[in-house]
Amino acid sequence: DTLPYSIRVLFESSVRNCDGFLVKETDAMNILDWKTKQNHVEVPFCPARVVLQDFTGIPAMVDFAAMREAVRNAGGDPVKVNPACPTDLTVDHSLQIDFSKCAIQNAPNPGGGEPKPLVRLSPLKAPPRKPPPCRGHSGCRGSCGAGEATRSSGPFSAQIENTPILCPFHLQPVPEPETVLKNQEMEFGRNRERLQFFKWSSKVFENISIIPPETGTAHQVNLEYLSRVVFDVKDFLHPDSVVGTDSHTTMVNGLGVLGWGVGGIETEAVMLGMPLTLTLPEVVGCELTGTVSPFATSIDIVLSITKHLRQADVAGKFVEFFGSGVSQLSVADRTTIANMCPEYGAILSFFPVDNVTLKHLKHAGFDKAKLEVTEAYLKAVKLFRNDEYSSREPEYSQVVQVSLSSIIPYVSGPKRSQDRVAVNNMKSDFQACLNEKSGVKGFQIAAEKQNDIVPVQYEGNEYKLSHGCVVIAAVISCTNNCNPSVMLAAGLLAKKAVEAGLMVKPYIRTSLSPGSGMVTHYLSSSGVLPYLSKLGFEVVGYGCSTCVGNTAPLPEAIRNAIKQGEIVACGVLSGTKNFEGRLCDCVRANYLASPPLVVAYAIAGTVRIDFDSEPLGTGFNGKSIYLRDIWPTRQELHTVEEECVISSMFKELKEKMEKGNKRWNLLEAPESTLFPWDLKSTYIRCPSFFDKLAKEAAPPQAVENAHVLLFLGDSVTTDHISPAGSIARSSAAAKYLTSKGLTPREFNSYGARRGNDAVMTRGTFANIKLLNKFIGKPAPKTIHFPSGQTLDVFEAAELYQKEGIPVIILAGKKYGLGSSRDWAAKGPFLLGVKAVLAESYEKVHRSQLIGIGIAPLQFRPGENPSTLGLTGREQFSILFPPELSPRMTLDIKTSTGKVFSVIALFENSMEITLYKNGGSLNFVARRFL
Repeated sequence: DTLPYSIRVLFESSVRNCDGFLVKETDAMNILDWKTKQNHVEVPFCPARVVLQDFTGIPAMVDFAAMREAVRNAGGDPVKVNPACPTDLTVDHSLQIDFSKCAIQNAPNPGGGEPKPLVRLSPLKAPPRKPPPCRGHSGCRGSCGAGEATRSSGPFSAQIENTPILCPFHLQPVPEPETVLKNQEMEFGRNRERLQFFKWSSKVFENISIIPPETGTAHQVNLEYLSRVVFDVKDFLHPDSVVGTDSHTTMVNGLGVLGWGVGGIETEAVMLGMPLTLTLPEVVGCELTGTVSPFATSIDIVLSITKHLRQADVAGKFVEFFGSGVSQLSVADRTTIANMCPEYGAILSFFPVDNVTLKHLKHAGFDKAKLEVTEAYLKAVKLFRNDEYSSREPEYSQVVQVSLSSIIPYVSGPKRSQDRVAVNNMKSDFQACLNEKSGVKGFQIAAEKQNDIVPVQYEGNEYKLSHGCVVIAAVISCTNNCNPSVMLAAGLLAKKAVEAGLMVKPYIRTSLSPGSGMVTHYLSSSGVLPYLSKLGFEVVGYGCSTCVGNTAPLPEAIRNAIKQGEIVACGVLSGTKNFEGRLCDCVRANYLASPPLVVAYAIAGTVRIDFDSEPLGTGFNGKSIYLRDIWPTRQELHTVEEECVISSMFKELKEKMEKGNKRWNLLEAPESTLFPWDLKSTYIRCPSFFDKLAKEAAPPQAVENAHVLLFLGDSVTTDHISPAGSIARSSAAAKYLTSKGLTPREFNSYGARRGNDAVMTRGTFANIKLLNKFIGKPAPKTIHFPSGQTLDVFEAAELYQKEGIPVIILAGKKYGLGSSRDWAAKGPFLLGVKAVLAESYEKVHRSQLIGIGIAPLQFRPGENPSTLGLTGREQFSILFPPELSPRMTLDIKTSTGKVFSVIALFENSMEITLYKNGGSLNFVARRFL
């Protein structure tokens, strides 16, 4: 009764999955004794399901395909090789904006590579016709020829003649704007091989569901469609829970579904039937009190709570919400708050299921019987929270109080998301930033230059740029688009602005990239989408875009004017990341804002404005229009939400998911039990993890006369180890791709080629910032000692493998820091690394090394290569006894005759079993045998 609700979910999972090996009785009892055991013990957790996005889903599914092949070769039945738990893989994740505003921008491909010619699979485009002019406005910015807006009458049914309407849910011949079609066409051409592999996976694997392209990003679809809240498997009920490879998986906690984002290795382990291991966390109770201000959006609530939680230091902890204010928040508000976990460092932010949740689930398509079972079950196992009855609140590690009444509108910036600025102080704060020295906020602009104006010619008209001018305004996917109220507020504000005669200057790079088609649906059905398009906020596609730096370049004239005048130009976006230079190298100030404020600042054209006293612009008849004149009231928002955010959206979304789309449906893919690997493919390749798979695991083999591949210092991160970003032209991966007949423009990125182990292995330790003590300066190089040559790390490793010489890595403290990355373990394994010998490890990376079959060894306290007199040029021999035990001591002998002891960092019998089997992949493959 006193356990936090989130801990109760962990407890239920441990009881249900207790098998005496992976999950033990002591694990369950430790969770039950959470109050005294928090932060002191590690416990296993078996999530009910997994969500993958495409970049991390590719290597996982390639591994399963390779495992089928290996099981067949070892005499087993490959059909038995399937994920152990329901796994949903959504293909839409990283959308590149090649086109915007229906004009061909000819933007460079951020991933590199010239897309191959695409064969159009179906005639999705409307027949060309001459676009009629817009009525009432000479400076038309919409794609007026793409189709006509038609909808039933209603309070919000006013139309702009001949502007496009986008409905992604019906298969009727409704033409889509050219922007969406062109971006989708580029995505299909660029990723055709990967898409064919995904489609094969959806046909042959059980427990795998592929969410087709053009549907939505992982976190959005996870909330709208995949969440079960309560699983019903053959009349056996248990709570829904999830881990995913998207950092915004935490969104589902707003539905009362425990979930968070993890790395590719961890999700793959869960798919293989292995539990996650986590330190029993502290749980911070966040008590919400008071009443929400009518002018505060859920984004304001999110940023205010984010500030409080960041100050409370909740990093690495669970957060759980309670108090009278919780019932005032809709599920949309809750999921927005839960979605911001990565920004304040918590593992997750949990809202237990209550009556508000049940009402939402009813609209989301849960039938009466399902709702009754859900409510009865959650109440029976004490996972249902009811504010109507006085009951004892759970005991928390600490309590943070937030008064909703005190929240006012804020933006965050200009360089960091934690620097919040009240909107009514925005003008004076930006002025202070101009005055401050260059740093976390300041730009150090001389006083005499702070009012400089730079004239610029664009599309036949002259415009004036000055410090604070807005040049990028993006309503994008991520935290904000999950909340209908803020997106509808942006749409209603746009509607009122257009009706008042306000417009956005044409040089401002505007875009609307929703997280899913559902957002487009309610913007369309509410009648506001044409008004957003009229202001330049046209749907460019679905996925991460501007937020990850994938915006199209600014017009050259604008870029030149900004650089020549040294103007502090601004970007305003409704995302979560605003680091300096992230959106564009010439945009120095970036602000995070709610969607309606993004539209407002775009109309104003500057952030140096006081909305209370200065107008946004001049409307019809020369009238000054203020923000208060067009800001939608809470009643207006409530009315539109009632009319548009209804259960039919979820029903149509389900149809969209299940029917797919024409391109996906017509995409050909094999149906064979084993994947027909194309030896010429540079995207999909059978990895060599199972090359030595036998029915029985061999005893641990001694590592004899190993050379040191790399001699590294302290704080080597997974960024140093794992392949990421673009493929450098001088790298080993580039040489490989060139040998396959590709040009540098076709290299694409490491992320896009994660299904090819040959590329990824060559990209391991290819970071130009890698500092190898053998080389003495940052470079992805090492010495091949038998020949004395200085080579790329891969080339040296390849030579060692040809010579039959094992290799190890020497490192300092905190080896493997940073975000979890599957190839930070897989890559070294394929380079032939048998062991890592370090002073200390980041604990997640340590477990990942074991999970792939690399031994993590640690110097004894007070010892390191320097104190032991090691140069790294010696050869090392490590003897493993037949029977290993947790944290046992091993002896290492060098070629110089030195003998010293190290600690084998195996923490429990499960890790020893995985290591003896050559990692989790081979362990599970043997179970199929």
